[in-house]
Amino acid sequence: MKAFTSWSSGKESCLSLFKVSKDVEISYIFNMISEDNKHSRSHGVDRDLIKLQAECLGIPLLQRSSSWDSYEQVFKQALGELKKKGIKIGVFGDIDVQAHRDWVERVCTESGIIPILPLWQREREELVSEFIDTGFKAIVVSINNKFLGKEWLGRNIDEKFIADLKKRGNVDVAGEAGEYHTFVYNGPCFKKPVEFETSGIVEKDGYSFLEIFRKK
Repeated sequence: MKAFTSWSSGKESCLSLFKVSKDVEISYIFNMISEDNKHSRSHGVDRDLIKLQAECLGIPLLQRSSSWDSYEQVFKQALGELKKKGIKIGVFGDIDVQAHRDWVERVCTESGIIPILPLWQREREELVSEFIDTGFKAIVVSINNKFLGKEWLGRNIDEKFIADLKKRGNVDVAGEAGEYHTFVYNGPCFKKPVEFETSGIVEKDGYSFLEIFRKK
């Protein structure tokens, strides 16, 4: 059966894609971007870099822009387009936030799409370790300033990263509450690594974002 994966550019999206790819055909990556058409809605990653990420994965990309107010309407319109292309399944990377699952199931059901959440109720540290052990490579691209300092931006997701987070005690290891977000640039799903460069840090609404772009 044909499926799309809801794509943030980060580790949970990528691990979900990897885990279901043996059973379903991932025909599209679906990514929501900001209303100014510049950055991904969830992680603040440059939209052109996500296009390159999709190219390196070898999977077609569908991007749609929206404000937070119009997010659900635009999301459902995109699901309708995907359904017309023969897509029957949506793959999502949520772990255990029930409100997120409720929204996914409602929106998909209303759009005639079957939702799959392959990471649901998995232990969080176990998932991050699986991501690392499977061979994926990712860096931190945004942080919630309440939980982490700017020195965490650009860090690789590896076992030392997990150990350092655990020492803090107040941060979810997987960042499921939005403490940090990641960008995946290589791994077993990729046909080639994503070549990127960074240029600085931007702060907005209590969050810090690493500026990351397609390498020139």
